[in-house]
Formats: sequence, structure tokens, C-alpha cells
Amino acid sequence: MDLPNESSPAHLLAIPGMMKVPTPRADLFILRDFLSPAECASLVARIERERRPSTIADANGDYAFRTSETCDLPMDDPEVSVLDEKLSALSGIARTFGEPIQGQRYEVGQEFKAHTDYFDPHGGDFARYCTVSGQRTWTFMVYLNAPDAGGATRFKVIDKLIQPEQGKLVCWNNRRPDGTINPATLHHAMKVRKGLKYVITKWYREKPWG
Repeated sequence: MDLPNESSPAHLLAIPGMMKVPTPRADLFILRDFLSPAECASLVARIERERRPSTIADANGDYAFRTSETCDLPMDDPEVSVLDEKLSALSGIARTFGEPIQGQRYEVGQEFKAHTDYFDPHGGDFARYCTVSGQRTWTFMVYLNAPDAGGATRFKVIDKLIQPEQGKLVCWNNRRPDGTINPATLHHAMKVRKGLKYVITKWYREKPWG
């Protein structure tokens, strides 16, 4: 039997508490309290221990474009495996199609300027990142805390600002209904003004992760 590699608005809206952002330009959803405070605290501690400088594909010469730190969560760890199963059940997408979960940490002044999660088909790094597993399809991101000030996620094209709240999940389809990449998913992880910000991100692919 083929493994499911796709989510849908109908699947997501059947989940209690799931809300769709009212825009015709993108499939963007919000679910509060996806993770408990204890789950968030455990992931924050892991990110603190294992963080490294974040990187980008198709470097553009702007060394302040992404200034956060990243943690690659070990997918063979029982706690991380449980989290991955939980995300797979929520999304309806088999774990086979998911990248390893990443954690991100932002200090005061750090940000990730406006970007898309899909890879530019004309970019120099496209073949490097997409030859085996294909393009990114869905993004599932969870805020692990709320910084004292700043750190919102701004979807500029659709004029939507999402404030970080502990345990809140935000997810979106990086494609239009016809399957082409959707520039309206452009988003900006805005600067933290006070405190720290932690998130985890799960990306899914067109084909099984290699």
C-alpha cells in the first residue's frame, strides 16, 4: 500500500481546535496547545545543549539574513520519535516523508528575514537539497515559549502576524492548489526584542526522505 505523503485542509480542519487563517492565497492553520508546557520545556533544554549557528540555502551575501541558532533533533531518541509520531498523526503524512525535526533559538536582535520554506527551483542549491526527496510540501512549526517582546512570525503577502505562544502550532502548505510553489507563504521570523524564543520545525517532502 502506498504511504500517504499529503495533508489537506479537510484533514486538518477535522482536528478539534484547528483554525484556518482566512485568506484565499495560502493554506495556513493555527492550533493552540499542541504541546504541553512540560514537552516544550524538555525541547528547550535539548536545543540549549545542542545548538549551532543556523544556515541558509542559496546564500545571498546578507550575513544578517538568518541569525538564529539551530538544533538537529536525534530522530532515534525515544522522546523525539514520540514527537514525530504526534506530528505525523496531526498532519496525516507518513513519517517516511519527513525531514528530521529541527529546533531554533533566537536571542535578542536575532531573526530570519522574509523567506520561503520551499527551495527556489532556479537556485544554485536546488539540486543539492531536492534531487533525492523532492521539494518541501508542508511546514509544521511549534512555538516552545513566548519571548518577553518581539519574535512574531509575519506572513507579509497575506498580511498576517502570528504571535508566539507556548505550545502553539502553525502549519502551512508551501504550494498552491495546482501543486506549484506558493510565493504567498513568504514569512519573516521577526527580531526578538526581549528574552529568548524557541521553536521546532518539521518539513515534509514530495518523496521519502533520503
